[in-house]
Amino acid sequence: MAYDEALAARVRDLISAQADLSEKKMFGSNCFLIGGNLAVCVRQDELLVRLDPEDAERALGEDGVRIAEMGSRVMKGWIFVSSEKLEGDGELAEWVDAGADFAASLPAKS
Repeated sequence: MAYDEALAARVRDLISAQADLSEKKMFGSNCFLIGGNLAVCVRQDELLVRLDPEDAERALGEDGVRIAEMGSRVMKGWIFVSSEKLEGDGELAEWVDAGADFAASLPAKS
């Protein structure tokens, strides 16, 4: 499963100033972690975003946002944002910032 390299580059530009940032390929995606905690991943042409579960529930009310499922497992606090919602730099930045803020709020993993 390939991921959109251009979208990954856009995300990288937005998130690169974050402290303790790392980038890994996992889940067939290009993922960005802060303090070892996953913030966002580019999967195909979508963005996987990790949020506080309550924020994720609210986000599900938006068009182009769906709950993340891995196989038969529903990932609480994880959402997919469709490519249509990521076309503008401002929209993409909002999702990347939300994922980065949540990841930064968690205890760092060693």
